[in-house]
Amino acid sequence: MRAVVYEQYGGPEVLEITEVDEPHARPGTVRIAVHAGGVNAADWKIRSGAFSGGKPLAAPAIVGLDAAGVVDEVGEGVTGVEVGDRVFGSGRGTFAEHAVLTDWAPLPRHVSFAEGAATPVPMDTAVRVLEAVHASAGDTLVISGAAGGVGTVLIQLARADGLIVIGTASAANLEYVEALGALATTYDEGWVERVRELAVAEVNVAADLAGAGVLPQLIELTGDPSRVVTIADGRAAELGVRFTSGGGDKSAALQQASRLLDSGDLRVIVEQTFPLAQTPEAQRLSELGHVRGRAVVEIDR
Repeated sequence: MRAVVYEQYGGPEVLEITEVDEPHARPGTVRIAVHAGGVNAADWKIRSGAFSGGKPLAAPAIVGLDAAGVVDEVGEGVTGVEVGDRVFGSGRGTFAEHAVLTDWAPLPRHVSFAEGAATPVPMDTAVRVLEAVHASAGDTLVISGAAGGVGTVLIQLARADGLIVIGTASAANLEYVEALGALATTYDEGWVERVRELAVAEVNVAADLAGAGVLPQLIELTGDPSRVVTIADGRAAELGVRFTSGGGDKSAALQQASRLLDSGDLRVIVEQTFPLAQTPEAQRLSELGHVRGRAVVEIDR
């Protein structure tokens, strides 16, 4: 099968399409014929070696954590899903013609494969962040980096829980953030004061989704580092900020996303799609950090 692989850590230029052996469903998993894969920041951070811990790469490594497609193998012990079902979910090596998913959920008929592929990591992360901030209805949540895939989902979940949301984004993305239900301001000079002006009362909690070095300002806004959560800033511990990077119930998050997508209460935005051969370009776009929602790689079938 065709897959996007890399033999060494590095930039997008190390990626290539090659033929590899097809994977097969293991106990507790399903295999899908992949129609689309979501581009996550973790994809290019893994590819760059940022998460390697100094360990050598087990090459060839296939890119991708999220995908949507049609089930073509069901592993031992798996119930509730059949060959031919449309699903979306998470695994490893999803930028390929076939991929094994360890967590998945039904993809509603009216939701495209691209939208499904753009959902898993953003939904799982947004759920974890919302749980970590311990906010209550009526509280004000500030989101730094609100226009990306995680921010897009987090705004909607937070608003559904009755939170007032203020998001920072580029000038080009302000209307996008507002359309999702948040108040919005740019992240250039003076943004802290503009956030204070937008807040109806005090800022109760904050989430850093971009890792842009704004933790001190978010602590200033909330008045307490324990009321700030980050998914992207390695200085969290030294500043007393909570860092969340995994450990959530992915299956539950995916099932929740499936229900919300089906009811129309969750919108997933795909800014741009790329063919498999242009995966390097898709990752370059993600690395720039200004994608609205998600970029997605599609596989011709």
